[in-house]
Parts: sequence; C-alpha cells; structure tokens
Amino acid sequence: MAEGSSGSEFTLDSIRKSLIRQEDTIVFCLMERARFPMNSALYNQSLDLVPGFSGPLVDFIVQETEAVQAKAGRYVNPEENPFFPDNLPPSLVPNYNYSQVLHSGGASININKAIWDMYLNQLLPLFVVAGDDGNYASTAASDLSCLQALSRRIHYGKFVAEIKFRDAPQDYEPPIRAKDADELMKLLTDERVEKMVKKRVEKKAIVFGQDVSGSNNAVSKHYKVDPSVVARLYDEWVIPLTKRVEVEYLIRRLD
Repeated sequence: MAEGSSGSEFTLDSIRKSLIRQEDTIVFCLMERARFPMNSALYNQSLDLVPGFSGPLVDFIVQETEAVQAKAGRYVNPEENPFFPDNLPPSLVPNYNYSQVLHSGGASININKAIWDMYLNQLLPLFVVAGDDGNYASTAASDLSCLQALSRRIHYGKFVAEIKFRDAPQDYEPPIRAKDADELMKLLTDERVEKMVKKRVEKKAIVFGQDVSGSNNAVSKHYKVDPSVVARLYDEWVIPLTKRVEVEYLIRRLD
C-alpha cells in the first residue's frame, strides 16, 4: 500500500484516514476540471481526430497516458486500476515491494467501466459549463486526474472489505459461503457514517472552492464546484460503487 503501510499496520482507522485524504484530492480534481468547458468534441465517437485511431480523443489520450504510466510501474501498485487494462506494457522500473494485504481472489476486481460511464455521462454535465475552448489535451488530462482519483477511492473498497473481514470473520463467513450479496451489503452499510461522509465532502467543497479576494475577510459565495454536486457524487455513485466493490471482493474472499 501507499504511505508505507504494512500488513501489520493495516487497520480500519488507517483506511479511514486515507479515504478522508482522498476526499481532498477528488474535490480539487473536480475544481480543476471545472476550469474548462464541456469540450464535447473530446468525447465524440465519430470525429476520428487521431489518424489510425478509432474512437473519441479522450480514449486515445487516456490510453496513451496509461501506457506511459504502466512503464513507470503505476499499475504494480494494488491501489491503482487502469481504465484500459488490455495490452498495457509491463513496468520498466524495479518493482516496489508493496505489502500483500488483499486476498488474491479479489485483488483483480476492476469496475472502471462503470466509473468511466458515470463520470462522462452523468457527473460531468452537473458541474461543467457548456462550450468549447479547444483545450482538448488539458481537458482530457483533468478528466484523467478525476477518473483516477475516483477509481482509487472506489476500489479502496477492497481494502475496507479485507480489514472488516479480518476484524469479524465470524460475521462474514456465513453469507460469503452462501454467496448472499444482500446480507453482505447489510453488514457493510453504516448509514450514520455515510451521512457524515456526505456532509464532510460538501463542507470541503465549500471551504476549498470559495473565491477569496485581497480585501479583509472577503469571501465570495460563488463556488468553483457546486458543493451539492460533490455531496451527490458521494451519495449516488462513490459510496454505492465502493460497496459494490466490497461485496464483490468478499464474495471471492474464501475462494
């Protein structure tokens, strides 16, 4: 894991701290993407802007970026999951000795297709203004930063599920053996914590996203990203998708 965690130091508290820090990253990534208009040509399937490449420009930019990052060892890290995993080149740098925390049965879970669809088709229109300024490469780079931050946060569900299983195997083993996804979802759900998370990310969007002028204590109530959109992001997508990852991981935990 990142931040030097070893298997013995892996606790639910350390996971929560990491998830809280990842909230900051997600809010700032959304703010950066909001600098650009929609730039719809970037996502147009039929424009064929790159000779010899079939698909939207955003796909080309993300695939090429992931290929470079793969060569530098990004996807050796169990916290990272590529959006275009097929035919990625191997790492060219010596592999870091990451702690083997995850069970092998669930370590390969990747729901980035669902995250990609959610981000491009549902989330973007909520916080990005219409228009086209031609900054396609910079826009795609911002998109990828958002996508990778969301993917890391959602796939952290694998680590959450693992530590919850370790803490209470007697609770989780029966529904796992029965392949009872509904019962596992009940065990994993804590509505009080989820409500607190949604309030916290909304407050972060308020604090981080205000325009501050040079005059004393002058703060604009215009936000770079609508705080309610950030709360909705967590409510409708981040939390449910994370729990989906947790359930998929646990279903495979005893394989």
